[in-house]
Amino acid sequence: MSKETLIKRTSNTLSKLPPDKVKEVSDFADNILKKYDEEILQKGIEKLVNNSKVYDFLKEEEDIYSFEDLKETYN
Repeated sequence: MSKETLIKRTSNTLSKLPPDKVKEVSDFADNILKKYDEEILQKGIEKLVNNSKVYDFLKEEEDIYSFEDLKETYN
């Protein structure tokens, strides 16, 4: 079903409901929109962090210690 068809169908259904139920549906739709906006924002932040070069120095960090530095080993 297309988005336009769903909107028309929902609008027709809402027109048959009492005002308090229409308010309830409106609040629910606002809640869904808020979650969707937060999800988009979160994905955008994740993309920025993943594409950032801020932590690249950690990938190139030299090894400070080697196995020869160990005083005791457990097998």
